[in-house]
Amino acid sequence: MAKNKVYCNCLETVKPVRDTLDVINGKWKLPIIISISVGNDRFTDIQESIAGITPKVLAKELKELEGHKLISRTVIQDYPVKVCYKAEPYADTLTPIIYAMKDWGLNHREKIFRE
Repeated sequence: MAKNKVYCNCLETVKPVRDTLDVINGKWKLPIIISISVGNDRFTDIQESIAGITPKVLAKELKELEGHKLISRTVIQDYPVKVCYKAEPYADTLTPIIYAMKDWGLNHREKIFRE
């Protein structure tokens, strides 16, 4: 008599992964988080640290990251007015993920880009 094969529901794994990707996915979010985490706190500093990002895209991505509570935006009433960005402690929860992705990329770069 044939046994019925038992299938695991992959949604238990896929859904949280998709949730994570919804927050950090895209070309710019991780570079922005990393830039702010290493001390670039002004808009122009962040933009200059990330080659190719436009001011419009940076502004949009910063708002999204702020909405996800990964960064905070502070307006300093001075002359001229200063706007500073800071990584929230919540952003630190991404550090192991970022380093794991970095290590994976370094370890598999040759295989991925082999010609």
